[in-house]
Amino acid sequence: MAKFGLKVIRFGFAILGPLSPRLAASLAFKLFCLTPSRRPKGHKAAAMQAEGLRKLASARKIPFRVGRSTVMSYHLNTETDAKKPRWLVVHGWGSNAAYVASLPVGLSEAGAHVVALDLPGHGLSSGRSLNMKQAAEVIVEADRQFGPFDAVVGHSFGGASLLLTLGKVFKGVGTISPAKAVVIGSPSHIQWIFDGFARMVGLSPTVRELMIQYAEKIAGAPLDDFDTIAAARRSSTPLLVIHAEDDKEVAAEHARRFGEVDTAKVHWANGLGHRRIVSDAGVISTIAQFLTAETAASRAEGKDAAA
Repeated sequence: MAKFGLKVIRFGFAILGPLSPRLAASLAFKLFCLTPSRRPKGHKAAAMQAEGLRKLASARKIPFRVGRSTVMSYHLNTETDAKKPRWLVVHGWGSNAAYVASLPVGLSEAGAHVVALDLPGHGLSSGRSLNMKQAAEVIVEADRQFGPFDAVVGHSFGGASLLLTLGKVFKGVGTISPAKAVVIGSPSHIQWIFDGFARMVGLSPTVRELMIQYAEKIAGAPLDDFDTIAAARRSSTPLLVIHAEDDKEVAAEHARRFGEVDTAKVHWANGLGHRRIVSDAGVISTIAQFLTAETAASRAEGKDAAA
């Protein structure tokens, strides 16, 4: 957000907050959910976008409707094979399928039918707004139309949205039941995001609390339920957590919290930060190995079936 624009927004909330705190809170939440411009910022981002689109050129593009949004999905390795696993890839905030193209393309080379999404307000999908309940609705609908998915992989916001969907946080949205899940550079709770936003735009404590109440009403769940640790425990899905200790956007402490989850394994990919990690060949190989490895549960089921 440009410095001048931020100054104007802070001034506006300083005036409106005391006069009409509920209106200020409603406007703050709408601003909170406003997605970034799709236009790449700078030559490096433009080059990454172009390269990602090139990698996805052979993907089959299938748009689908979720509520008021038209969502774009990209399908890789789609040759008919009933035994071929289906994996879902979900990008993070301010990203899109093209920016993380190395991930779905690399995973498709492991033999899976991979579906990557552009979330609402991103890439080729419609809209300029997104929240985690919307993301959950998209994930559930993608699973209904193109799944069921045997595994799900999410980066940052996308990873958190996947885990909250698995944990049935959003009442009435539905859920998914993959055999495995992977999150990369993902937050384990979101209170800190609200706190950081409130400081950035200069919300008073009163307006901040009212904004949270407004968000909880939209989500149909209290903010304390947006905890991916609790969600991971409830789902009991085998989980691989990949994070870099030098991640400057989502602190490493978020990944360390998954040490409390019996079904989770934490893999450190230090030196890759928050964004390069999702396209790293070593990380993609680690994910593919985790997703293709036979679990103890599946081995036990195989033995029971053979008995």
